[in-house]
Amino acid sequence: MLKLFINMKLALAHLLDDEEGQGLTEYALILALIAIVAIAALTLLGGKVTSVLNTISSSLP
Repeated sequence: MLKLFINMKLALAHLLDDEEGQGLTEYALILALIAIVAIAALTLLGGKVTSVLNTISSSLP
């Protein structure tokens, strides 16, 4: 029983000291920020892009 407790304590200490997931979290936050900026840009510029595409399509035969 003591051996099981020691193994669990060592595993928990290893999980708390493990920083591998930190890089993944940073990449996820950067990806979320890029997605928010892209959505905001499309929302703000969506009307202008639509009007340009409508102008182009109306000028085609």
